[in-house]
Amino acid sequence: MELSSSAFDDGQTIPAKYTADGQNVSPPLQWSDAPEGTQELALIMDDPDAPIGTFTHWLLWGLGPDLTELPEGIEAVATVAALEGAKQGTSGFRKIGYGGPAPPRGPAHHYNFTLYALDTTLALEPGASKDKLLRAMEGHILATGKLTGMYGR
Repeated sequence: MELSSSAFDDGQTIPAKYTADGQNVSPPLQWSDAPEGTQELALIMDDPDAPIGTFTHWLLWGLGPDLTELPEGIEAVATVAALEGAKQGTSGFRKIGYGGPAPPRGPAHHYNFTLYALDTTLALEPGASKDKLLRAMEGHILATGKLTGMYGR
């Protein structure tokens, strides 16, 4: 699958608007080529460069298989009505929904947005952790798409 954003290109800087230094809203995302048999899409955004180990910034699942984009600024609620009831998990900030880049001073960090095409629908409660989401997806991933943005202070 191809995952992209109209706000930044793969490997480029995430605009401050989408970070803790700006409005801290989720960026717009677009994708294509979900494989046949996709029942649900899920998204994980994380920072593998965080000093404490990989830090989770966003968990979103229950996205319909016909969906091809996310608008900017997904509301930080457990169940997103605008996305037909998609669910959001708890980030490393211990909050539901998107939490933008907020790295310590130093070199820019990599922020990975990974989209998963699943062959099942997940029976996972809103607010779940990344570990629970990964366990629920295990054995059901048909394809992935990845977009990496950079941000530093």
